[in-house]
Amino acid sequence: MTEPEWLANGARHVWRPYCQMKTAPAPLPVARTEGARLILADGRELVDGISSWWTACHGYNHPHIRAAVQAQLEAAPHVMFGGLAHEPAYRLAARLAALLPGDLEHVFFAESGSVSVEIAMKMALQFWINRGVAGKSNFLAFLGGYHGDTLGTMAVCDPEEGMHALFAGVLPQQIMARLPVDAASEAALDALLAARAPEIAAMLVEPRIQGAGGMIFHDDEVLRRLRRLADRHQVLLIFDEIFVGFGRTGDLFACEGAGAVPDILTLSKALTGGTLPLSAAVASRRVFEAFWSDDPGAALMHGPTYMANPLACAAANASLDLFEDGRWRAKVTRIAAALAEGLEPCRDDAGVVDVRVRGAVGVVEFERALNAGTLSQRFAAAGCWIRPMGKVIYLAPPYVSSGGDLERLTGAVAKVVREGALASAAGAVEAV
Repeated sequence: MTEPEWLANGARHVWRPYCQMKTAPAPLPVARTEGARLILADGRELVDGISSWWTACHGYNHPHIRAAVQAQLEAAPHVMFGGLAHEPAYRLAARLAALLPGDLEHVFFAESGSVSVEIAMKMALQFWINRGVAGKSNFLAFLGGYHGDTLGTMAVCDPEEGMHALFAGVLPQQIMARLPVDAASEAALDALLAARAPEIAAMLVEPRIQGAGGMIFHDDEVLRRLRRLADRHQVLLIFDEIFVGFGRTGDLFACEGAGAVPDILTLSKALTGGTLPLSAAVASRRVFEAFWSDDPGAALMHGPTYMANPLACAAANASLDLFEDGRWRAKVTRIAAALAEGLEPCRDDAGVVDVRVRGAVGVVEFERALNAGTLSQRFAAAGCWIRPMGKVIYLAPPYVSSGGDLERLTGAVAKVVREGALASAAGAVEAV
């Protein structure tokens, strides 16, 4: 295809994510989007199998979200949140508090998911400081976990995970443990906390699915064990629902379905339906009350410039409107069934070690790392946008994906796997 002029002119100036710029395949130029489709500059249409990094849950260009953003654009595209207030943010905070379980009712907005985790960590550290408890300056996180690319969040990702291993010598050394998936691992974590709780401010976990670390699933009892252990050893519990929040695993929020309420919850990705950047760290009443004081020094001194951007908040409110009627639940159930049926044939193919589905997430896992760039090109040739990472090919499609879209996605995966997808790991630095 003929390369668009804007791509040719800008290629040597744009630094792209998660790839070796010298050797990575050229990116596919997108002209527009619609529903579950990416329309390329040459007119080809790709079915999006990963919802633009798990954001476009309602599909692209949803008319209700688009109308809300357009209306807000005419009123006020942005105002600073320090000393000023606007209706979209205040309405959104109240709606999130009403939807979330327990007393998760204090919403601190930011722009990106990684920053919301940084804010959650900062809240946890200062919670103990404000309460006069010294020494709680570390975090406990879990092997297989991933919480972002900023410096603080890199330190609580799996240390063996390739994206951040380069920085091991300069990152703070946090405490890593295995998830308590059974009685033995629960006992081991209990013993670790008994020994080190005085230095731990909080535990961080991705509930139900550890996403960028390899789409690793765990059951809800793991989360309930973590809640019990956090209470027993007096550490805070942070749930990172940036990936799984807003219906991806079958419940609106994983913590709701699991019956385990964290002290702090982080949200982003699908919060705005994939329209604009927005994130939130939502604190429980107990956490917030540690900052509620006549002492100015007890305040949370944090404030991203574009926090609570009115356009993004308008998009998020419109996205919540679409969740209110509950029809998304049947869509996720339908997607789960289609992924299970379509991916199951991969189980017996060479190099495959597991096929698993939870909600609107389907995974084919291999023995060793895949060449993500090469495989993405093969999927594009089959009319799909699928971006493998590490040892897995995964699907997390928009909830509006049709039966035909899902058949194309799972069929493309099955075909590529059957033809021998287990390629050299060289060039597999593309991560998420």
